[in-house]
Amino acid sequence: MDSLNLESEVERLRAEIREHDRRYYVNAAPTISDLEYDRLLQRLKDLEAAHPQLVTPDSPTQRVGGSPVEGLKPLRHRVPMLSMDNTYNLQELREFGQRTGRLLPGEEVAWTVELKIDGAAVTLIYENGVLVRGGTRGDGQTGDDVTHNLRVVAGVPLRLSGADVPPVLEIRGEVYMTNTDLADVNARRQQSGLKLYANPRNTAAGTIRLLDPR
Repeated sequence: MDSLNLESEVERLRAEIREHDRRYYVNAAPTISDLEYDRLLQRLKDLEAAHPQLVTPDSPTQRVGGSPVEGLKPLRHRVPMLSMDNTYNLQELREFGQRTGRLLPGEEVAWTVELKIDGAAVTLIYENGVLVRGGTRGDGQTGDDVTHNLRVVAGVPLRLSGADVPPVLEIRGEVYMTNTDLADVNARRQQSGLKLYANPRNTAAGTIRLLDPR
């Protein structure tokens, strides 16, 4: 295979794998089997191993954890990364709605209610569509740079798709673990004679700050 066709094949595989990642993790509607997906990924790994000059940081093969970092570096938030207040009182909720209305005079205010996911708040920073940095909230002004761990989270795209991706984009969200995942992890730890994790939230928050992404 000549170099031009080789590069085209590598890019085709990457695009196909990213699309299947989106269908699986975003749409929850995979269109191929795990075996077919693994074959695509293995084909890409083989080509990159044979031609390492074609490896890029945003390749799907680069999700595999790298070497441990020596220590977490600080990541200064360009815009403060604040948390939301909570309430267990209906009157406080009404007062919040009234304050919002006063801040938006003449506007029709609509509300969206969703279940709260209890995990660790993180930020993802993309430049030209490529994930370059990721960090924790920390004190709201400065967090920890945990890019090495966020890169191996399957639901985090290493490269954004689409025609209108801005030069710089920051996305904030939550890294979390489900109760089912915690039960599976603890079952394996129990078999190995290891201490069990207490709850999903602390496990997710602690894992994202590990020095070794493996």
